[in-house]
Amino acid sequence: MPREERAGMPETDGSDPLERHRVALTGYCYRMLGSPFEAEDAVQETLVRAWRSLDRFDEDRAPMRSWLYAIATNVCLDLLRGARRRARAIDLGPSAQAGPDLGPPLPPDAFVRPVPDGRVLPAGGDPADLAAQRDTIRLAFIAALQHLPPRQRAVLILRDVLCCPADEVARLLDVSVASVTSALQRARTKLKAASLSAEDPYQPMDEAQRLLLARYCDAFERYDVEAMMALLHEDAVMSMPPFPWWLRGRAEIRRALLSAGRPCAGARLVPCAANGSPAFAQYRPGPDGRQAPFALVVLTLSGGLIAEVTNHLDADRLFPLFGLPGVLESPARVR
Repeated sequence: MPREERAGMPETDGSDPLERHRVALTGYCYRMLGSPFEAEDAVQETLVRAWRSLDRFDEDRAPMRSWLYAIATNVCLDLLRGARRRARAIDLGPSAQAGPDLGPPLPPDAFVRPVPDGRVLPAGGDPADLAAQRDTIRLAFIAALQHLPPRQRAVLILRDVLCCPADEVARLLDVSVASVTSALQRARTKLKAASLSAEDPYQPMDEAQRLLLARYCDAFERYDVEAMMALLHEDAVMSMPPFPWWLRGRAEIRRALLSAGRPCAGARLVPCAANGSPAFAQYRPGPDGRQAPFALVVLTLSGGLIAEVTNHLDADRLFPLFGLPGVLESPARVR
């Protein structure tokens, strides 16, 4: 629902019984839709519909969580009707060779887009549960979900990610428990067949990972290509949505960075968190000497090295979503 049409819904302060479910609903809708912007719109529409029907809500028939997920599912299914499947660049074609031609950019709805952890993950809670939730917002997992038909996708997320009982899922989807069980089995089979990256299961950041990220940040800001390459897996992947272009292999990435000159010389990286993974906001120096947004860089770590670098170039939309400054006043470090 466009924001100008939401005037009928009152502002909330976080104590509203509906508003308390916003983060969980956003996580659900993001997994369904693959876009944080569409997810936020879907959640807002869900809360508007729920508020308008609040006088008819019967807690004896279903808990509020289940009721809200039922509304959110219908909103997402409406949005997915006729929509193209979002993907990562590596799902769209073979790897490229290093060179200046990236090809034409694709529309924004072609790609799975990153989301801030705080928008979709609960604050606090059991560390093991939170680690499992982080694994289910990884870019590779979100892209794999998009291979499923929308209703199968909903069943798998509700059952395997959100751990809703089968009878609850059956009620909120208005189907039988047998239908839920059958859809879940088919969804699991298709998900296993989908391409997933070999990233490590989520673990709290340890000293070795912090050192790896610090070394990568230092090497990037100095644009020391050889130092960066030493931190990548031999078969690492690099991509730059919205371009379908992507590279596989440390040697190919090295050739691409060296042949490009020094376009990122003087850049700065600001740490953030996206999709349960380490990420950086990349700023590049402008003509006025200030640092301007360029890309949101999401890293996949595996085996103590960097396995994937995804440079999301739609910084103008992503940086405000992540609460990142629109400009860095301090000059870049130059060595």
